[in-house]
Amino acid sequence: MPHATPLIATIVGGLTLAFIFGAVAQRLRIPPLVGYLMAGVAAGPFTPGYVADQHLANELAELGVILLMFGVGLHFSVRDLMAVRKIAIPGAVTQIAVATLMGMGLAALLGWSLAGGIVFGLALSVASTVVLLRALQERKILDTERGKIAVGWLIVEDLAMVLALVLLPALAQGGSGGGSAIWAVLALTVGKVIAFIAFMMIVGRRVIPWALHYVAHTGSRELFRLAVLAIALGVAFGAAMLFGVSFALGAFFAGMILAESPLSQRAANETLPLRDAFAVLFFVSVGMLFNPHVVTDEPLPLLGTVAIIIVGKSIAALAIVMAFRHSAATALTIAASLAQIGEFSFILATMGHELKLIPAVARDLILAGAIISILLNPLIFAIVGRYGRKWMPEKVADEAATPPPPRGHVVLIGYGRVGSLVGRKLLEAGEQVTIIEAQPDATGLPEHPNATVLIGNACEASPLDQARLEKARLLCIAIAEGFEVGQIVERARKANPAIRIIARAQDEAEVEHFSKMGADVAITGEREIARSMVDYAFKPR
Repeated sequence: MPHATPLIATIVGGLTLAFIFGAVAQRLRIPPLVGYLMAGVAAGPFTPGYVADQHLANELAELGVILLMFGVGLHFSVRDLMAVRKIAIPGAVTQIAVATLMGMGLAALLGWSLAGGIVFGLALSVASTVVLLRALQERKILDTERGKIAVGWLIVEDLAMVLALVLLPALAQGGSGGGSAIWAVLALTVGKVIAFIAFMMIVGRRVIPWALHYVAHTGSRELFRLAVLAIALGVAFGAAMLFGVSFALGAFFAGMILAESPLSQRAANETLPLRDAFAVLFFVSVGMLFNPHVVTDEPLPLLGTVAIIIVGKSIAALAIVMAFRHSAATALTIAASLAQIGEFSFILATMGHELKLIPAVARDLILAGAIISILLNPLIFAIVGRYGRKWMPEKVADEAATPPPPRGHVVLIGYGRVGSLVGRKLLEAGEQVTIIEAQPDATGLPEHPNATVLIGNACEASPLDQARLEKARLLCIAIAEGFEVGQIVERARKANPAIRIIARAQDEAEVEHFSKMGADVAITGEREIARSMVDYAFKPR
């Protein structure tokens, strides 16, 4: 038996190149997704050297699409969407319509068909989940009002793209038979989708959670992981074979139904490694399709594509959010979040080309636009972060007007999930608390007579100076960024050698580091859980 087969060579080559290019991208502070795409370009037929098996890569990419859509369904939150529905639903629908019309306009100028223009416009209208969530997390605004609106907006975009993926094959089948044929095929497709949804709501909603709970009670982690994968892949395959709908829709509904189970978080964690691996192969396979010569052969269409993604979509989102009377800072954040495209765009481009709805150059323009927009997205956020401060709410931007706290107060840095709990307890105990929070629209900032809220980065001198650390008796650092915490501890100890410093740590290495910097106590979640369990174990009954 040969030691190298096309399947093994494709998997090994794809993952190895993805690791190398992804590591380089990470080193350059570029999203690893760009590295995975470039790995595909390197393994594709348009560049010299190793060329992977395109057919096998596409087959593996289908698995990646199924697991990606299963993950989207698992994390789909009706509650999060409903919390921001008044702006996210009309805003996302309007922005998709505007971007699609701009894409159709460019397609018309290039002489493509109406169906091709629709697919092209839709591909340019939807942002990347991976890129958006990472950008919000890095800037610590995921839990703010701005972050929740952006996530809700993205949920609506994802749902719209799921619908588009369902209807694309119908559009392709009916396109050659005139208007009546298109409507007949669309009606048949919608009927199949309704039948599949009804089956999943009636049968799947009962069987899938029951099966997962049964496997969970066996105590076998391997069997549980296998059950989750069997559900994801089995439902997707069954949806395609029995109901004629796409793998993507089947996987999405499998994840969405599983999300209702208390075991959904465990299911997500168990499938994450395999989901990530096949998602990487999906991005590599997309990169293999990309012809880099489009950059030199079609410079003006590429410029128009990038302009629609970065400028057109952003202006549309900015105008929509402002029309709903949200702050300019919120509008700028949403606009920056949506100024890129990613996973769904790749799926639409690949499917559209396979169905002969768009030419190969359209697919190349979408891929090039995605790479360029993802590369530029951190720069766009930096510009928004720098100039967006001018439009912050006056009650938090006017930091100089904040009255100085009294002697012996407590300074609390960070008001997220941990900081808010600490802050409430301190205020209930009658303490004078000065809170330093990086985001002005963080949820739950207290309006208490003993609370002073300062907005700014605690690593910078201004917020710490205004907090009067030299007169404080206690500093509680509740943020989870180890590098920043070390800087804050060191600066606070120099400002006030007598202050008591309590810091939040992620692991024992951070505990040791913070102690060296001058913290009196560094606390990890694991240590506190262990202590509570030991205390309870020796507690008399």
